[in-house]
Amino acid sequence: MSSNYKIRYLFENADTLIMEIQRLDLRDDADISQIYHWLYFDRLTSSMVKLWFRSMDSSAEIEERYFEQGYLKFSDTEATFIEKYNSSQHRLINHSRKECSEETRELISEYLKQPN
Repeated sequence: MSSNYKIRYLFENADTLIMEIQRLDLRDDADISQIYHWLYFDRLTSSMVKLWFRSMDSSAEIEERYFEQGYLKFSDTEATFIEKYNSSQHRLINHSRKECSEETRELISEYLKQPN
């Protein structure tokens, strides 16, 4: 894995990949929005979108993240992403503890090359 980022969360199914990455190559005083990035990749259209983080909630078994584009609810094994206005719902598997694929590493590398 590249030394300039760490994958904190990784959720996927055949059509969708959602992940949170932590940039490790920034100064200690960098803004938190520059350090942590939630990304949504649609495999059907090959499009990557940055999810705009709004808030979070946590309990012993369930984590929740709220974004401008929708809502993510997850446990240690699975996740559900509900797009804004309930336009689509995605059931995902939590692969956060597994090594990511070469495809995923390439997606992250291409994302990090983009200007902020």
